[in-house]
Amino acid sequence: MSTVNLITLISLPGWSSFLLTVLTIAGIYSLLTVGLNIHYGYTGLINFGHVAFFAAGAYAAALLTIPPPAQTIGAEYIFGLNLPMPIGFLISLIGATITGGLLSACIGMTSARLGSHYLAIATFALAGIFDSVLENEAWLTNGSFGLNNVPRPGRAAMGAIEWEVLYFIFVIIVLVSVMIVLTRLTHSPFGRLLKGVRENEDAAKMLGKDITRVKLTSFAIGGAVAGLAGGLYAHYIGSVVVQQFVPSVTFTIWAALLLGGVASNSGAIFGAFLLIGFQESTRFLSNIYDGLLAVLPEIIANTLRILIQPLPDHPSFVPSLRFVVIGVLIVCVIRYQPEGVFGDSREIEAIGEEE
Repeated sequence: MSTVNLITLISLPGWSSFLLTVLTIAGIYSLLTVGLNIHYGYTGLINFGHVAFFAAGAYAAALLTIPPPAQTIGAEYIFGLNLPMPIGFLISLIGATITGGLLSACIGMTSARLGSHYLAIATFALAGIFDSVLENEAWLTNGSFGLNNVPRPGRAAMGAIEWEVLYFIFVIIVLVSVMIVLTRLTHSPFGRLLKGVRENEDAAKMLGKDITRVKLTSFAIGGAVAGLAGGLYAHYIGSVVVQQFVPSVTFTIWAALLLGGVASNSGAIFGAFLLIGFQESTRFLSNIYDGLLAVLPEIIANTLRILIQPLPDHPSFVPSLRFVVIGVLIVCVIRYQPEGVFGDSREIEAIGEEE
């Protein structure tokens, strides 16, 4: 890789577009992490199926705004409402939020009474079932081909960078709005009830509280936030395919929550931005390494070549390396700061006592 190629890699506008993409995806994943924080951080519910709510919101937003099948070549789905922009965009986000909340409530009704570890297994299994439904019910989701004509509101009327900036700002506005609502909620009597259920279900029952109803409400709120994130994701990417919603998404969100801090919305956002930033920035790890060798003095470059062997070109190397680094980060956090960067050690102790 030459010096020119390295400069091209970090030059504008390409670098600006990449940076905006990373920040926007991180903002969307922050919403996902905040939703999971309601489940685990505030209520103590171990949910390993969070990606299902994300997918439900994305597909709901897509179906509300994509063209009908008659206008799409090779379409297997039977309807698309084709709501006009920009009002259709807002309606689709509302629909995505409701869909995520309804699905999470349905899953909660079948599993909320289970204990922590059984709940984790049940939610993981139910998310797998939902994934199979998305892939096999082609009349609704277009099967493994997905829905590829999701409108990107305002994209045709402005330049690429301008649209990226405006969409990122919109995502941040949504994220801040959700943060304000959830912060008020978790500091209200209902929020204290969530923590009470997390810390001691028996005591809450003795006080006459309906534990199952509280858990279902928590499921619905967290799932609704994840559904909203799915709607934003669908309109940003412009397509919805079942392969985008694999179980590793859930575990990425869990890693972000643990790194940032359990029962801390600011920690959840920090963890999501940290983790997504790391994942996306390492996509070009091999190119950056080769580019650095090309611009460094020959003696230093040769020394680096000896000390650090060339990075393998195998496509699975960098993704595998990411998981190794993320795993090491989680181990270090659990070992040295188990509450996370912005977490409270008392919250971790409360969750640990309940489990």
